[in-house]
Amino acid sequence: MAGRQFAKIGDLRLESGEELPGVVVAYETWGRLNAARDNAVLICHALTGDAHVVGPAGPGQLTSGWWDGLIGTGRYVDPADWYVVAANVLGGCQGTTGPSSTAPDGNHWGSRFPAITIRDQVAAEAALATQLNIDRWAAVIGGSMGGMRALEWPLLHPQRVNTAIVLASTGYASAEQIAWCSPQLAAIESDPTWNQGDYYDTNNAPTTGLGIARRIAHVTYRSEYELATRFGRNPQGDGRFAIESYLDHHAGKLAKRFDPGSYVTLTRAMNTHDIGRDRGGLTNALQGLQSRLVVAAVDSDRLYPSRLSTELIDASNDAGPLHLIKSPYGHDGFLIELDQVGALITETLNSR
Repeated sequence: MAGRQFAKIGDLRLESGEELPGVVVAYETWGRLNAARDNAVLICHALTGDAHVVGPAGPGQLTSGWWDGLIGTGRYVDPADWYVVAANVLGGCQGTTGPSSTAPDGNHWGSRFPAITIRDQVAAEAALATQLNIDRWAAVIGGSMGGMRALEWPLLHPQRVNTAIVLASTGYASAEQIAWCSPQLAAIESDPTWNQGDYYDTNNAPTTGLGIARRIAHVTYRSEYELATRFGRNPQGDGRFAIESYLDHHAGKLAKRFDPGSYVTLTRAMNTHDIGRDRGGLTNALQGLQSRLVVAAVDSDRLYPSRLSTELIDASNDAGPLHLIKSPYGHDGFLIELDQVGALITETLNSR
């Protein structure tokens, strides 16, 4: 593990036609690129993740890895065999250029940060791959928002991806997913300290709104069954139900480590996600897919239900069958059920 590094990828032309100047991408790596340069694996994080996939908290990294146990000696992705790369996404707040970053005029981007798409995020990752001398990924792996990028990678760069592993994700943002995002965005943008996104020099961030957004989102990340069996109607003892305390805890954790401006930017990027846009629809887009596609869904996921994964399988000529992760935990099962997901990743990597 090399720790967090920074790559200056220069000016980035966005899907909108706008140019974002001086983009920096924060990333971490594990292992080494082999002589054939064919052992590189890209891990794409979800909405509030970052490049720190595994490892303890440390300088500039307030929390331990969000997928601890996946990468390591004798683990599912062994650095002895694979050169693993993970980048903080464009628009993020853990070292990659985003709303909290400094613009060329020396001030924070804030409200001036341009609207971005999932394809723009892939463009930034592609520029990083070029700097790292990676011509082709053995696999691009991602869940949730990371799965959106894993899908876009082989469509945007068909010669640079051998296999895309898409976990608990979708080919497009559905009406319900956009609907769940709507109150989250409203919570942050209605916070009195939001200031149209220009709060960075005020010493007051809209963390109350961010906390409300996290509470809303977290309910969609878990299953009704888990909440019922784990918390039920149990009182907390301070006037709150246990489930309320649980949501408050996760709201507070996120507010300590994540920028509300990035949350808004990335949520809006997810809402734009549609691999069929300007490609004649989802089926037409996947009919021409040149990379191997491996798709897994969580059987209890109510945010990204398995039918959306089935659509990807049905639309692709070579994908299938759908891999079903059995879990009582809902959407977060793609992270929690490490043995099931890790085994699928290992099997896929070894069968390339």
